[in-house]
Amino acid sequence: MDISDIVKTTNQENFAEDLIKGLSSSPKYLPSRYLYDDKGDALFQKIMNLDEYYLTRAEFQILQNISEDLLDYFIHYNKPFDLIELGAGDGLKTRVLLKSLMDKKAAFQYIPVDISENILRLLSSELNKEFPDLILKPLCNDYFGAMSELQRFEGKRKVVLFMGGNIGNFSQDESFNFFAELSKCLAPGDLVLTGFDLKKDPRLILKAYDDSEGITAKFNFNLLHRINKEFAGDFKTENFIHFPYYDPATGECKSFLVSRINQSVRLKALDLTIGFKAWESIQTEVSKKYSEKEIEDLADLTGFARIQNFYDANKYFTDSLWVKK
Repeated sequence: MDISDIVKTTNQENFAEDLIKGLSSSPKYLPSRYLYDDKGDALFQKIMNLDEYYLTRAEFQILQNISEDLLDYFIHYNKPFDLIELGAGDGLKTRVLLKSLMDKKAAFQYIPVDISENILRLLSSELNKEFPDLILKPLCNDYFGAMSELQRFEGKRKVVLFMGGNIGNFSQDESFNFFAELSKCLAPGDLVLTGFDLKKDPRLILKAYDDSEGITAKFNFNLLHRINKEFAGDFKTENFIHFPYYDPATGECKSFLVSRINQSVRLKALDLTIGFKAWESIQTEVSKKYSEKEIEDLADLTGFARIQNFYDANKYFTDSLWVKK
């Protein structure tokens, strides 16, 4: 599939608006989705291969162990369905399911959604080689924007994948709003499979976001490089430190870029100057960890019923299967 088939959005305009809003706020913040440009994608691939980053391995183990069980839910009376993946990324874990579905000659089309045009281009190329008969319709959009696009795919049962623990990037209110909006786009009987990173030893969680090789720090600093490149900025990364911490009470692991000094940063393309006091921070990431009760409540309050939680051997992670009521 040619990249011209991928639906594009006004991502640059949204980025500019979010920059102005986030860096003018107190405390300062930037949405984590902007960590993912070409270089950010490559750095995140390295993160997923780190010993400390258990999330990818745990979910991959789940999908390897339960793919047949999931297929029983996905292939319902052999009727055609749309397999829609929000935040598809490199599709590494999803390929386990795609292979099983293709082997069973299931009647479905795969709609990977991602904000990164680069990652969709790579994913499309690789899947076309690996599964030449796969019906593939990539969609370049963010999660909320993609929901309106779901209306384009009417008439067939929908199975929505939201894996990788991406739901953890939302606050509690945002998670509720996300699933409530998703519920409105689905029909009774449609399925949602969501990956949730579970609460566990706080030290184990923190290491996943403060790795010994410093790759996660580079991933966060790349956001400043991206801003410099795209908006003629003069951020100096040496004037910031990367600082993550985990709060076991809320289950939130947050990452910050903290200014070492009093400084001003200029973004010429936006005619914007941002002042920083020494040790003032920019929040760049949040990753919430869930209890089983929180997962159950989130499903029930947003129009879903939980069918089953699937776990890895250590119970670090769960893929939770819900059905639209």
